[in-house]
Amino acid sequence: MADSSSSEPFFTSSASPPPRAETKAEEASSTKSDVSPQTEEEIEAGKLKAKKMASLQSKITLLESQISDTTAKKAEIAAKLKSSTPTTTVTTHIHLLHNYNAIRDIGTGLLGLIAENRGVRVRDLYGSAAATEEGEGEGDVGEFGVREGD
Repeated sequence: MADSSSSEPFFTSSASPPPRAETKAEEASSTKSDVSPQTEEEIEAGKLKAKKMASLQSKITLLESQISDTTAKKAEIAAKLKSSTPTTTVTTHIHLLHNYNAIRDIGTGLLGLIAENRGVRVRDLYGSAAATEEGEGEGDVGEFGVREGD
């Protein structure tokens, strides 16, 4: 049977003392100093994050509309093209250049015949044609700078 009047203390050294009751003033001051600055910082960070998110969302929306506009323009331009592939376009241009060169060669040959018939050099025909285009030639000079009636 245990003796109630033993020499053991009621509280042991390892036990912590009971918590102290804070007054309302102390509670309010500790709440402001401990919680308020961190909460205000978190609130400001949250507001900044929300602004950034809204800005990014508006940029995304703008870029998506630009993509759809560009895609529509591309489709419109592609519909106007005569050929759908670059290879076909290049082949067509090469064919047109061959035709141009053939026509130019025929024109140069005709100028040679005219120059031979008139007894002038082809170079003189080009020079007098340029002069008549600028208004410096004589009034009775015909096509290709050859005098009419010669």
